[in-house]
Amino acid sequence: MGIRTLIHSICIGILLGAAVAAAEDKKPADLIVQGEYVLAMEPGSKAIQDGAIAVIDGDIVAVGPASDIQAQFDAAQTIDGAGKVLMPGLVNGHTHSSMVLFRGMADDLPLMTWLQDYIFPMEARYVDQALVEAGTKLACWEMITSGTTSFVDMYFYPDVIADVAVKCGLRAVVAAPMIDFPSPGFSGWDDSFAAGVDFARRWKGKHPRITPALAPHAPYTVSKAHLEAAFSAAKDLGVPVSIHVAEDQAEVKTVSDTYSMSSISLLSGMGMLEHRTIAAHVVWPTDQDIAALAGSMAGPIHNPTSNMKTGAGIAPVAKMLAAGVTVGLGTDGAASNNDLNLWQEMRLAALIHKGAATDPTLVTANQALDMATRMGAMAVGLGDQVGSLSVGRRADMIQVSIDNPRFQPLYNIVSHLVYVATGADVVTSIVDGKILMQDREVKTIDVAAMRADIKAIAKKIQADLLKP
Repeated sequence: MGIRTLIHSICIGILLGAAVAAAEDKKPADLIVQGEYVLAMEPGSKAIQDGAIAVIDGDIVAVGPASDIQAQFDAAQTIDGAGKVLMPGLVNGHTHSSMVLFRGMADDLPLMTWLQDYIFPMEARYVDQALVEAGTKLACWEMITSGTTSFVDMYFYPDVIADVAVKCGLRAVVAAPMIDFPSPGFSGWDDSFAAGVDFARRWKGKHPRITPALAPHAPYTVSKAHLEAAFSAAKDLGVPVSIHVAEDQAEVKTVSDTYSMSSISLLSGMGMLEHRTIAAHVVWPTDQDIAALAGSMAGPIHNPTSNMKTGAGIAPVAKMLAAGVTVGLGTDGAASNNDLNLWQEMRLAALIHKGAATDPTLVTANQALDMATRMGAMAVGLGDQVGSLSVGRRADMIQVSIDNPRFQPLYNIVSHLVYVATGADVVTSIVDGKILMQDREVKTIDVAAMRADIKAIAKKIQADLLKP
C-alpha cells in the first residue's frame, strides 16, 4: 500500500469514527417536528427560522434551529417543516361540542328567544347519549382539522364527552351544565348538581388530558344558593368552575333586579374570582367588574362570532386587556356560531374592536393570537401545560401551511396567521406528542362511520321537525 493510500484510509477511518461517535452521542427522541418558522408564543420570543422541536414521552425537550435539534437527537420520526409554521395548538375556551348537531336549526334570533324557545326545547327532545357521542366526535374532527388541540366543554353526558375526547386524542376541560329547571336526563338542580359533582370526583386524575369541572349554567338560570353550593363543591374537589357570565343585557337586568349587583360582583362575593373560574362571554362587565377581574383567577372567554350572531353585544376586550385581565377565545357551540373555527374568532377579535371604537390600534394581531394560544391556556387553567412551545410543556402543536400564494409576500408571520390563515391551512395537529392529523388526514377518527352516525341522527330530527 502506498503512502497516499494509507493516509487516505486513515483519514476515512477517522471521519467514520467521528460520525459513529457523534451518532452515539445523540439522545433518542420520539418525534422531531420542523418548521420553516417556529413560533413559540413565549413573551418576548421571536420566530425561529428553519427551527424544530424534539419530543420525548409527550414533553417538549428542546426548541431551536433544526440543525441543532438534528445534531442533538435521533428521532423515531421526523415531520418536515418546509413551507410550514410550527406553533402551539389553539385553545377553544368555551364550547358545547355536541351542539354541532343543532347547526343551522335556529338562526338569526335574539339570545333569550334562541335559548328559551328553541335550544332548551330541542335539547329536552333530542339530546341523549347517542347524539352526544356522535356530536362530540364531529366536533373533535372539526377542531383537529382546524388546529384546536384543547377545548373547554359544557354539555350533557360529560362521561361520553370525556371518553370521545380521549379517543380522538384532544385535551379537554369537561363539565355538565347544572341548572335549576329540567334538562336532558335531570328533573332540576338537585340531580344535575349531584351528577356533576360525581363526574368531577370520578374523573379527577383519571386521565392526564381530561380536567373535570363544575358548570353552574349562569347567574340567571341558577339561584344564588345553588351557585354557592357549586362553588363550595369545586373548592372541595379542587376543580375549575365553568359558567356563562354577563352574556347579554337581559341577564344584566335579571341579576341587577334580583340581587342589586352585577353578575361579576355576585360571583366575586362568593369568592369565585379567587378560584379558577372560566367565565364565558363577559360581554357586559362594568368598569368595577373589569378591575375585579384583573389579577384574579377568573378567565373571561371572548366569543365574538356567537355574541354578534345572537345580538348579545361586543365584549370590551381591549379595555380588559389594557387592565391586565387574562382573556381567552372561544367559539361557543356550533348552534350559535355556526362552526368551531378559532381562526375566525382570532380575526374577528382583532377587527371588531377596531371598528366599534374607530381605533385601529386596539386588539393587535399579536394579542389575538395570544388569546388563542398562551393567554387562552392561562385563562382556562392549562397554562402550565400548553399554550406555548417551551421546554417542559406538553407537545401540543400544529403546523400551518404557508405554501399557498395567499401568504405571499411574507413580511410578518403573526399578521398572516391572524388576517390571512384559515382552519384549512392547518396540515398537522399533535397532542401530547401523538399525531392526530398529518397532511390533512385525521388518524384518530373513522370519518366514514362518523358521517353515517350523523346522517342517521339528522335524518330522524329532520323528519320529526317536518311533522305537522
